[in-house]
Amino acid sequence: MVPPQFRVNVLLVTLLGALAADAGAQIYPAKPVRYVMPTTGASEVVGRLIAQGMSDALRQQVFVDVRAGAGGNIGAEIAAKAPADGYTLLQVTQSHTVNVSLYRSLGYDLLRDFAPVTKTDLSPLMVVVHPSFPVKSVGELVRLAKAKPAAINYASAGAGTSTFLAAELFKLTAEVKLVEVPYRGGGPAVTAVVSGEVPLFFAPIATALPFIREGRLRALAMCTAQRSPLLPQLPTVAESGYPGFEASNWHGLVVPAKTSKEIIAVLHAAAIAALKRPDINKRIHDLGLTPIGDQPAEFAQFLKADIEKWRKIIRQRGLTAD
Repeated sequence: MVPPQFRVNVLLVTLLGALAADAGAQIYPAKPVRYVMPTTGASEVVGRLIAQGMSDALRQQVFVDVRAGAGGNIGAEIAAKAPADGYTLLQVTQSHTVNVSLYRSLGYDLLRDFAPVTKTDLSPLMVVVHPSFPVKSVGELVRLAKAKPAAINYASAGAGTSTFLAAELFKLTAEVKLVEVPYRGGGPAVTAVVSGEVPLFFAPIATALPFIREGRLRALAMCTAQRSPLLPQLPTVAESGYPGFEASNWHGLVVPAKTSKEIIAVLHAAAIAALKRPDINKRIHDLGLTPIGDQPAEFAQFLKADIEKWRKIIRQRGLTAD
């Protein structure tokens, strides 16, 4: 039986050969490919792994260009204006499907200005606090929040990010008032909690796990439907008295609209090769994430469905970011 990794590499070579078949055409990729990173923290960790794997698969550098801020909108606007020539990739997250409804005006249209490549992974969230914060469970957090309404601050990676939405969902579910302190990405947000500047964070597991293991953060619960195999003793929010509560993030890749299907096929094959590479695949699993690697058409349908899902919740909560 032919190993999956070998099959992916053969497909990639075939696609690259097809693009170069026309003697008058420039071989793709003929120069480095920019991987626009619109958020930091866990997203950046995953993005750099995928960019590394794609570089090896394409035999051309895929370099990460961090353009964080405004809930991922800064990087998205930059990528939307780039030429549709296959030399600009944008990493998208749940923030981008949320921002469609959260912002009154955006400098880009997620569905019109981009063509999907693949959803790369699913990223669980967890509730973490600074070790000095006087709570050791979700129950204790809720009791304190109800005793002192609007007195507990929580860090977020910005309006519209998964960390922001998880907190909003928690506030709605537990009927508590928490105060958002927004930061320019997940990296600065978790740093603020580790330093004690803010006590609470609904953090991506990849961002929080190293600090939990070092004792610099205390984990209260997973935001997923099931416990994490990396922290099997840690209960979920649902188990802690709030059945049905679930919040997670995801990452994916898109390119500027009108990028040729042939180039998208090459980039898709390179991304799949990266996700299937044993060392990268293991690293993604070790971070607590689940590699995906679906087809462009599947990712397109997912983006449309996710936009509608969050549109309903945002309207229900009356949320806005501008």
